Amino acid sequence: MTNPLRDALAAGRFCYVVELVASALTREARLLEAASGLARIPAVVAGSVTSYAGGAMGHDPLRVAAAARARGLTPNIHLTCVSQDRRELAKSLEDMHALSLENVFALTGDYPGAGDQPPVFDLDSVQLVRLIDERRRAGMPFHVAVAVSPFKYTEADCVYQYVKLEKKIAAGADVAVTQVGWDARKFAELKRYLDERGLRTPLLGNVYVLGPKTAERMATGRPPGCWVAPKLLAAVQAESRARDGGRQARLERAARTVAILRGLGYAGAYIGGTHDAANIGWIIRRADELAPRWDALAAELGYGATGGFYLPTRTSSTHAPAGAPAASAQSRPRAERVPRVLDWLGRAFPVSRDTRLRRALTRVFRWIDRRRPAAVLLERVELAIKKPLFGCQACGNCVLGHLEYVCPQTCPKQLRNGPCGGTDRGRCEVVPDKPCIWIAVYERACASGDLEALKTYVPPPDRQLQGTSSWINYFLDRDARPDRLLVISGADSTRGGHR
Repeated sequence: MTNPLRDALAAGRFCYVVELVASALTREARLLEAASGLARIPAVVAGSVTSYAGGAMGHDPLRVAAAARARGLTPNIHLTCVSQDRRELAKSLEDMHALSLENVFALTGDYPGAGDQPPVFDLDSVQLVRLIDERRRAGMPFHVAVAVSPFKYTEADCVYQYVKLEKKIAAGADVAVTQVGWDARKFAELKRYLDERGLRTPLLGNVYVLGPKTAERMATGRPPGCWVAPKLLAAVQAESRARDGGRQARLERAARTVAILRGLGYAGAYIGGTHDAANIGWIIRRADELAPRWDALAAELGYGATGGFYLPTRTSSTHAPAGAPAASAQSRPRAERVPRVLDWLGRAFPVSRDTRLRRALTRVFRWIDRRRPAAVLLERVELAIKKPLFGCQACGNCVLGHLEYVCPQTCPKQLRNGPCGGTDRGRCEVVPDKPCIWIAVYERACASGDLEALKTYVPPPDRQLQGTSSWINYFLDRDARPDRLLVISGADSTRGGHR
C-alpha cells in the first residue's frame, strides 16, 4: 500500500496536508464529505485527523481516519499523550497498525478543561516518538510527524522549541509541522536553524485560514500556542467588513503564505481553518501564481511580537545566544548557586560510574532497602531535603542533575524533555500566572555555558517507584534515567552524578 505523504516528502515534491478537526461540534458525516472532496485534489497527500483538539474529546480519530481513507484520502492521525498512559498509547499504535494506518502525528496535547479527575500525562511528545520508533523497528511501518513552534518571542521559549525539535528528530521523527503563526522571519529562522546543523528533516509550514472569531480568540492565546498579533487582528476585523465577510482576503493571505514557504524551501503546507475542497483548490492555484514573488511577499508577512526575540543570523548550539552571558559567582542568586555547588560535589565525589565510592554506597543502600522501616525513613528524609530546595514530588526517578536541578514533576504536564508549545512569553499554559519551569532550566544552562546538555533525552519515569527513595533506586539501578540512553551529541553525559 502506498503512502502519498511519505512518497511526496521522499521525492522532494511540495505537498499539502489539510487538517480535519474531529471535534464533538463537527458532524462526522461532514468530515467525511470534506475528505471525499480533498481526495480529488492531487497535491493534497493527507488529511490530518485531530485528537483532543483544544483540550476536549471529540470523535474517535481512528474511526474517522479509517472512514476518510475509504473515501480516498490518506489520513495522518493525531496521537496525543493526554489521558493515555504508555500502555494505552501502545495499544493505539497496535490498532493503527492492524488498520494499516501509517501516518501518526505525535503530540503532547493541550491540557484538558475542568474535570473531576486530574489528567494523565504519562509520556511527553519526545518519549512518544521513541515509543513509536520502537514499534517501527519491530516491523510497524509508521511515518512520524511532530510539532514545533518557531513563533516564540522570548529567548528561552524560542531556543528550547528548537532544542526539543532536535530531540524529536533524534528520537525518530520523519517530518516537522509548525504551530500556527504569521511571521515570515520565524518561518525562515526555523529552516535556517535546521540547515545550519545539517538536519534535513522536511518541514511543513502551518497555513491557517484566519477568520475574525478565531482571530479574536487567538489574540487572547487560546487555544494554547496560537497567538494573533494586535496588528493582524485589526487587519482581519477590517477585512471582515467587506461584502464577502473577508473570505477572499483570508484565502489570499493563506496563498501568499504558501508561496513564501515554497520559496524558503519548506517541503509543504499544513492547511487549517478550512477543509472545503474549493477553498483548498483556490489556495493551491493562487500560490502557484504567486510563487515567483515570494521574497517580496515575505517582507509583508510580519505579524510578530513587537520587540520579540529572533535568533542571530548565525548561531551555534554549543554557545549561549547573544544576550545570555554567564553570571558571575558573586552575582548569582542562591537558586542559581545551588546547582553549581551540587555539580561540584558530583565531580568531587563521582558516583555515576563504577568507583570504589559508588560500590560502597551501593552496599549501604542495599542494606537499607532490605529493611522496610529504614527505607521509608530514608525516603522521608530525602523528601524533607529536596522538596523545599527543588519542589520534589517523590517520583522515585530523580533526574534533577540533568535538568539544572528543576523538578520536572512540578510541570502540570510532567514533561521531561522541554516545554510544550503552549507557553506564552515564558508563562505556563496551564497556570498562566506562573513562569514555565523550563525557563529556569534554560537560564541555568546558559549561566553554566552548557546548553548542549539540554539535548539529553530523558526517559519516562517508572511510575511504580512513586513514593520511594530515588537514592536507593539510583544506586540499585531501578530508576529510569538518561545515563545509559540517548544523548544527541553522541557523547555520554558527565553531569547528574550527584543526586
